[in-house]
Formats: sequence, structure tokens, C-alpha cells
Amino acid sequence: MTIRVWSYLEEYRAERDDILDAVETVFESGRLVLASSVGGFEREFADRHGLAHCVGVDNGTNALVLALQALGIGPGDEVITVANTAAPTVVAIDAVGAVPVFVDVRPEDFLMDTARVAGALTERTRCLLPVHLYGQCVEMGPLRALAAEHGLRLLEDCAQAHGAQHHGVLAGTMGDAAAYSFYPTKVLGAYGDAGAVLTGDDGTARNLRRSRYYGMEERYYVVATPGHNSRLDEVQAEILRRKLGRLDAYIAGRRAVADRYAEALGDTELALPRVADGNEHVYYLYVVRHPRRDELLAELRKRDIELNISYPWPVHTMTGFAKLGYAKGSLPVTETLAEEIFSLPMYPALPREVQDKVIGAVRDVLGAR
Repeated sequence: MTIRVWSYLEEYRAERDDILDAVETVFESGRLVLASSVGGFEREFADRHGLAHCVGVDNGTNALVLALQALGIGPGDEVITVANTAAPTVVAIDAVGAVPVFVDVRPEDFLMDTARVAGALTERTRCLLPVHLYGQCVEMGPLRALAAEHGLRLLEDCAQAHGAQHHGVLAGTMGDAAAYSFYPTKVLGAYGDAGAVLTGDDGTARNLRRSRYYGMEERYYVVATPGHNSRLDEVQAEILRRKLGRLDAYIAGRRAVADRYAEALGDTELALPRVADGNEHVYYLYVVRHPRRDELLAELRKRDIELNISYPWPVHTMTGFAKLGYAKGSLPVTETLAEEIFSLPMYPALPREVQDKVIGAVRDVLGAR
């Protein structure tokens, strides 16, 4: 059997009755679109974060798109972010007509180097978009200060940071809004595409609810554009409601796997994840680093272990974003990391025997004793 970085099957077998009951609950309700399951999940997810509003949408990419639009970001505006992220972060900026501006990341934890952000500001800068990467938070204090000083909007990309904390404050509560993906691999994952935006601002929430529903506040009457069809599905919302109650257990399971890796691989040549000061890591991914990454992955494939690289191509090097004009070498830390990082299997239900096989194989290919 080939080992991969993620599987939902063990979790599904353990939670099958509840997941199928969630589906049955929706199908028996008589309403399939924007009904009690979406509303219930929105209330419960907002309450968990101590915020007034959660607006469920169809996926994490549109969570970013709608959030940017709700915050007034549009054509010609500059949005400062990073290039070592999933492409949807930058696709969303492009989709609203704004211009992505990249800063490099820190080599020790791969997070946005907030010390570089002030130097990237221009008269067209309108938004800061930090990505809470791999399960831990960007240092938000400097970004909040810059946003306040320059009148900028602050949008958190929380797709990989459900439940993560920074100095005791939950990811998603430190800006004007926060975009979430509930793609199945996530710490809180649906059984298909799903997303949401958190905000404490009534006006932003009103814009979001209108935008996800064609620009309507009442059926058939568009009151404002742009409008989208970006509604969170009732079935996915009900599944997420059930799983939200298990989020702390999922995080604990991920941390237990991370602790095993750290104990078993701490004496090897691998650079293991480093938790930034003040952070509580939820280990969406367990990303390690080695200068002979490709050679190691090839050897592990021979042992039926297929690992992942998140992400092999920094966004600024992709042909689809060549128009931005970033030359090779412009983000040296980001580019070096892309050649050296890879992920070990990580999910709460990862069987111990699979962990053992991965640990043994990694030690073997590294020649560790």
C-alpha cells in the first residue's frame, strides 16, 4: 500500500454514522440552500472566534475574493502578500483587479517577513494579506500597526490555520476580516469544497452576504454589484457543524503526530518545523527541509511513500503571473525554500504503524542510525 501525506478514510470510518446523519438531516429538512445548517454553522464558527459574523461561501478562493471586494479592494489597488502560498491566494487578488505585491519570508519558519512590509508600501497599497502558513500565525503586531498608520485593510488568509493562536489570540480575529477554506484536507475539513469569511464589522458582513447571493438582499432584486453565486452548501455546512465540535481533538491529534516526528527525527539532518515565538501550531502540514530534497523523495517513492511539496513553484515564478515582472532571485528565501521543503504525512487519524514506517524510511534514506 502506498503511503501519502493525507487520507480521509480512517477519519470517515470512525465518524461515518455522524457524517451520514448530517446528510440525512439536511435531506429530511425540506430545504437545501441557505437554510438552518448554514445559519447554524455560521453562528457557531463566529461564536468560537468571539466575532459577530461568519459568512459561509462555496470555497476558500471565493472567500478571499468576496472578502477583498467587501473590504473595498478593487482594480489598481496593491495588496501585499507572499509568494510561498497556494496559488488561490494570489488568484483571488488578481480576480478583483488588484495587484499582488510580494515580500519575502523568514527562513526559520517560512512565514511572512513582516519587517519587509513597510518597504513594499506605495501610494497604491490598500491591503495587507498575511498567510498563516502550514498551521501557525504570521507575526501580526507589526502588520496591525502599519494598517492603522496608513489606513490599510488587513485580511487574514486562514485556510491553513483553523484553531491556531498567536500570543493567545485566535487566527482570524486580528484583522478586518479572515478568509477560510474547508477543503477536505484542512484542519477543519468538509467532504467537498466549502469556505467562509469571519468579520466583526456589520457593514463588511452585509456586503459579503449580498455578494455571495448575486448582489441580492431579497430574492430576484439586485441591490449592488459585483454579485456572485458563492453560497455554502447545506450538506457541507451540516457536516462542518458536527466536525466543529471535534476541532480541538483534531488539533490534539495533529500535535501528537508532530511530537512523534520531532522525537524520532530530531537527531537527523532534516530541518524540522520551528514554532514562531508566541505561536500555538496546529500542524495543518508538517513541512521539513533538506538541501537534497528531490533525491530523498525519489528514494522514499521506492519504498511506496509518496510525499508532497507545498509548494514547488513560488507564485511569482509562474507563467500566469509573469505580468507582475518579478525576476528570478527577487525573493531569494522563498525560492530557496521551494527547492528544499517537503511534507511528511499529517492528519489526526494517521495510524501509528504508518507513522513508524515513514519514520523508519526517512531515517534509512538519510543514513541515520
